[in-house]
Amino acid sequence: MNALREKFKEKKKLSGTLVCLTDPCLCEMMGYIGYDCVWIDTEHTYMSYKEVLAHLNGAKAANIPAVIRLPQNDLTATKKILEMGPDGIIFPMAKSAEEINSLIEMTLYPPHGTRGFGPMRAIRYGADDAKTYTGKDSLDLCRFVQIEHIDMIEDLDEILKNPYIDGFIFGPNDLSGSINEFLNVFGDATFSLIQKATKKVRESGKIIGLAGGFRESDIAKWASLDLDILFSGGDWNFLFAQGKATLETMRKYMK
Repeated sequence: MNALREKFKEKKKLSGTLVCLTDPCLCEMMGYIGYDCVWIDTEHTYMSYKEVLAHLNGAKAANIPAVIRLPQNDLTATKKILEMGPDGIIFPMAKSAEEINSLIEMTLYPPHGTRGFGPMRAIRYGADDAKTYTGKDSLDLCRFVQIEHIDMIEDLDEILKNPYIDGFIFGPNDLSGSINEFLNVFGDATFSLIQKATKKVRESGKIIGLAGGFRESDIAKWASLDLDILFSGGDWNFLFAQGKATLETMRKYMK
């Protein structure tokens, strides 16, 4: 079974982080540190497909499940990344049930969807049976959609009817922008929207998560939503913050 799906079946609350830089050692490090899951980002980063594949291999070496956030509504990228066999994918910036249903169909083989045939790493290059994969095993992929726009929340009742969506992950920054309160993620308007949508998702039985912040105050606030998974911080955050702290310590003593 899919390693990430197994963790959710155990009813564990998962702590994840983002990998945005290109060195595959970073995914390994996050696994060895002990994170439950790593989010490899291809929406906002300059990663090549080859680097994404190297990250997946690094994550596998450290036994940490990996999800990939796809570029926005990109069929070509979706196809290529699905064939790499990630544990999960995340669709960003969707707004309606119609759009999301179309995106999910990209990930499903006929008769459920429109995914074309061409698995490679996903079937361990032939070690696994392709018919078994296309008929059953490919359904193990965890499919997530980000909630990043007020329009999606307004259409959430219809979106929740899709049986192939495993869960939803809030993107508070863009969600706040969609109601003209950009980056005011803890403001009453944005936070109440997140609470409202969280309640609906939880009642549907689907997974609910969020990505945001890495300070303790941020983590505490988001965790108060009783999430199934929280992604906090990322490789560049950690490097910058610790690098800055070490430099300040050195300058304190090197006088």
